[in-house]
Amino acid sequence: LRPGKKPLDWDTRMKIAAGAAKGLEYLHEQANPPVIYRDFKASNILLDENFSPKLSDFGLAKLGPTGDKTHVSTRVMGTYGYCAPEYALTGQLTTKSDIYSFGVVFLEIITGRRVIDNNRPTEEQNLVTWAQPLFKDRRKFTLMADPLLEDKYPMKGLYQALAVAAMCLQEEAATRPLISDVVTALEYLTVDSIAETGENNGDGNVESTDDGAFEGEEGTQPDSTRSL
Repeated sequence: LRPGKKPLDWDTRMKIAAGAAKGLEYLHEQANPPVIYRDFKASNILLDENFSPKLSDFGLAKLGPTGDKTHVSTRVMGTYGYCAPEYALTGQLTTKSDIYSFGVVFLEIITGRRVIDNNRPTEEQNLVTWAQPLFKDRRKFTLMADPLLEDKYPMKGLYQALAVAAMCLQEEAATRPLISDVVTALEYLTVDSIAETGENNGDGNVESTDDGAFEGEEGTQPDSTRSL
C-alpha cells in the first residue's frame, strides 16, 4: 500500500461485489436474449465517487444460447486467470462462464490479491489454485482475508463471502449458482455486514492496486470513475 492511501473497508468491498453482480444479473436474466459478458475482470469494473460499480468494455460480449441450445461455441477469448476452465478447454460459452469469472473477482476483493501474481511464491502465484485447498477448511478462512483489513470484518460475513466465492469457482459449470442467487446472497451479506460492523465511515478513497487489490485517493480520473 502506497503512503497516504487507505484500503477499502469490508462493507465497501461487499457493496462493490453486490453491485457488480447486479450488472451481470441484468445481462443474464433481464436482457433478451441473454448476454454473456465473457471478459468479467476487476479492471472492467468502474467505480464512481460513491464506490458504486458499473461494468465497462463490452467488446467481447456475446449473445447467449436461445431455444434448445445449451451453449454458444466461440473462439476462446478473455483474460488469463478469469476464464472458466470449460470455456478455456472447449470454447463452449454459457452464462455460468461469467459466474466463474465473478468468483475470481470476488476472491480478489476478499483477499486483496491479484488473480496472477508472479511476485509471490510459486504455490501462491495463481489466486484460485492457492485458494482451492483453503476453501475446504474453515479454520483457514481467515488466512484468505486481506491483511490490510486488519481483522476488521465480521467473521460470519467472511465465511459467507468465501462460501459464495467457492460456489462460483466450482470446476463443473452446472454446479455453479445462477447470478440471481449470487445477488441475493450478497445483498443479505451486505445488510448483515452493516448490522454487525456499523455503517461505513465514508472517509476512504480508492484506486486500484495490485490490479484488483484496494486502496484509494479520490479524484484520480477526470470523469469521477475509476476501475476496480
